[in-house]
Amino acid sequence: MTSEMTFEQSLNRLEEIVRDLERQDMPLEQALRLFEEGIGHLRSAGSALQAVDAQVQQLVEAADGSFSVEDFGE
Repeated sequence: MTSEMTFEQSLNRLEEIVRDLERQDMPLEQALRLFEEGIGHLRSAGSALQAVDAQVQQLVEAADGSFSVEDFGE
């Protein structure tokens, strides 16, 4: 996934790759290139999800119902 692509764009590209790979008439070399591209998008999207998950985990609800963001080190 290139740095210019958003998470959503990367997911859309992954869906396109899957559709293309499901075709029965694709040459093996082209299928391998698409597979490699897809793995790159999948890894980047996974990293983006992990970063968002970490941010969500930092959000802590206080007893009074307010929310605050805390550092991992605390």
